[in-house]
Amino acid sequence: MGYKEQYEFWLNDPYFDEATKQELLAIKDNEKEIEERFYKELEFGTGGLRGIIGAGTNRMNMYTVRKATQGLANYIIKQGGQKKGVAIAFDSRNQSPEFADETARCLAANGIKAYVFESLRPTPELSFALRTLGCISGIVITAISFSLSLIARRVLSSPRATTPLSITDIRLTGRTAHR
Repeated sequence: MGYKEQYEFWLNDPYFDEATKQELLAIKDNEKEIEERFYKELEFGTGGLRGIIGAGTNRMNMYTVRKATQGLANYIIKQGGQKKGVAIAFDSRNQSPEFADETARCLAANGIKAYVFESLRPTPELSFALRTLGCISGIVITAISFSLSLIARRVLSSPRATTPLSITDIRLTGRTAHR
C-alpha cells in the first residue's frame, strides 16, 4: 500500500480516533507532509524506534505505541512470561503518562500483568522494580537528554528471563524544541 492509500486508510478506518483524523484532515492539501507521515513505518535501528509525535505510520502516536508493545507482548507470550509481568515507568515529558497507560492496556489485553508506577520514576527505580517484582521485562518512557520534548521508550529485560534478551532501547521521539 502506498503512502496515499495509507493516508486514506487512516482517515476512513473506524479504528482511528477523531482527533487523529482531524489532524490528518488539516494536512490534506500538503502532499509533502502526507508523504512524510506515511511513506514508511517507523523502523527499529540500533538506537531503537524513533519518530516525531503525530498521526501517521512514520510518527510516534498511540497506534505505533500499541504496535511496538504488541511485538513485545508476542515475545513474552512465546517465552511463557505473561504471569511475570512488565513494570512500566514514565517521566513528565510530552505524552509519557499516556503512552505508559496505553502500553499497560496493550499488555493487559494480551493477558500480561502490567505494573505501572503511579507517578514519575527514573530508570534505576524501574530496574529495581524489575528485580523486586520478578518481571520478565520493564519499560520506561522517558526524555532523551538533549531535548525536553523528545521522549524515549526503553525496554529492559529481566535478569531472571528464561532466554537471553539484551537491553533494547526503543526510542519514541517527539517534536524537537526548534521545529
